[in-house]
Amino acid sequence: MHTQLARFLKARDFLQTRRDDYESAYYGFKWPDIEDFNWALDYFDAYAEGNHRTALWIVDENGKEWKHSFAEMKERSSRVANFFRRLGIRRGSRILVMLDNQQELWETVLAAIKIGAVLIPSSLLLTRTDLQDRIRRGRVKLVVTTPELAPGFEGLEGDFARIVVGERLEGWTPYEDAYASLVSFKSDIQTKLTDSLFLYFTSGTTALPKMVLHTNGSYPLGHLSTMYWLGLKEGDVHLNISSPGWAKHAWSSFFAPWNAGATVFVHKYARFVPSLLIDTLRKYRVNSLCAPPTVWRMLILEPMGQRPESLGELVSAGEPLNPEVIMRVQREWGITIRDGYGQTETTLQVGNMPGLPVKVGSMGRPAPGYRMELLDPDGKEADEGELTVHLEPRPMGLMINYADDLARTRTVMSGGYYRTGDTASRDAEGYLWFVGRADDVFKSSDYRISPFEIESALLECAGVAEAAVVPSPDPIRGYLPKGYVTLAPGFQPNAETARKIFDDLKGRLAPFRRIRRLEFVPDLPKTVSGKIRRVQLRAQEANREVKGPFEFTEDDVKS
Repeated sequence: MHTQLARFLKARDFLQTRRDDYESAYYGFKWPDIEDFNWALDYFDAYAEGNHRTALWIVDENGKEWKHSFAEMKERSSRVANFFRRLGIRRGSRILVMLDNQQELWETVLAAIKIGAVLIPSSLLLTRTDLQDRIRRGRVKLVVTTPELAPGFEGLEGDFARIVVGERLEGWTPYEDAYASLVSFKSDIQTKLTDSLFLYFTSGTTALPKMVLHTNGSYPLGHLSTMYWLGLKEGDVHLNISSPGWAKHAWSSFFAPWNAGATVFVHKYARFVPSLLIDTLRKYRVNSLCAPPTVWRMLILEPMGQRPESLGELVSAGEPLNPEVIMRVQREWGITIRDGYGQTETTLQVGNMPGLPVKVGSMGRPAPGYRMELLDPDGKEADEGELTVHLEPRPMGLMINYADDLARTRTVMSGGYYRTGDTASRDAEGYLWFVGRADDVFKSSDYRISPFEIESALLECAGVAEAAVVPSPDPIRGYLPKGYVTLAPGFQPNAETARKIFDDLKGRLAPFRRIRRLEFVPDLPKTVSGKIRRVQLRAQEANREVKGPFEFTEDDVKS
């Protein structure tokens, strides 16, 4: 075993042997001191040699399965790497990957890492405008996609090769040709941890998507913090509900479980059905489930039944998970969902870690390898303020920069901190509590209002499926909190439902925090990654001149 791999394994094993001892893990962990390292070749292939345990297990909604061992994934990805190299893909070449949750996605990612190429993961929901932007700004040299999505690339400007997975298409090279390539891959370069690996385009809710650049260190090794939060061990079967193209997919469907030696289990479906997920957890004896808040909120609307027998770990990430959801799952299944926090720009920064008491509604405590601080508007340390990351020492899981905006990079990494743009508070035991995005928090009659607190209270009201709170202009108070609500099946968007919600909130929130206006909507606006677009609702409120047809104030519904 070479020295670089030994250092990586030492850091990984340190965290795994302290899975239930957070204090020891946090204060004793050090990022591995490595310079030259190719995760796919030096770690994955070494781990996969002769290893016939299942690495990737995909099951679709009809019960069809694709199942490959670590040894098979090593060989399949090496063939694909040789295939890519024949097409002229080299170190630094940028590959736009637009694939569903299918085995070729995992093969392509491993192959690209082996070559030293840069991956641009892309959602299946992107428009032609989105694709042209990625090809142009991302300087794409290769596109890998499916026959169904290939027409979206026709006529786009750019000099890039094209590979299609599935049926043959004129002008596209068949992916299946890769399987005729040599089964062994030998690198002709030395991979450095500082070499580029992923280029993520963020959701772009207010402007062009930012280009977040990660390296061969920041994601493969940086996700040791995510592995610790998930609580995975070798041989576990881990299911992550995530769409390809977003950072969370690499977090929890690739690096974190494979760093632990766990099986990546994929539930592939055209349309998410909560009852089918519960059946899948039971049938395939899944040990660990990671899902975004939207999925958890849908699950608790279903009869959940008894806890799936093999299930031991539940986690959530993407947006803060509301306390009512956590408590409902705890009552039904006897397991506490452990919330986690990170960004496309980082790996897991803060979380409710295995072995730590969970304070329902808290973000948890800083992850091993991250030193967190709260800064007030003057940049001074405080118990409530912007959530930031110390840059001395710099955590390995932090992006290298915004590839297209170095000025923005300097702004968010100034004064010795990386600034997340989120605000939080800290209690006496060091637990962090999410307050909101810096641009979501607002004032009403000089009271500082956190939408998240009110949204959490709304979700505890009968009939509320999802909720978003934004400031609504008011001539006296400046702004009033207004709630946008989608209702659970069986509840009607009428004055009686509104009255019950207003009344219910009186027992849950202080008067200055209560919503004063309520509007029922069929759906909340969301980014393609599933996050609520409060910026759209804020703009809607700022420009509104008349009440909506399903909008109510407290005065409208008084008894």
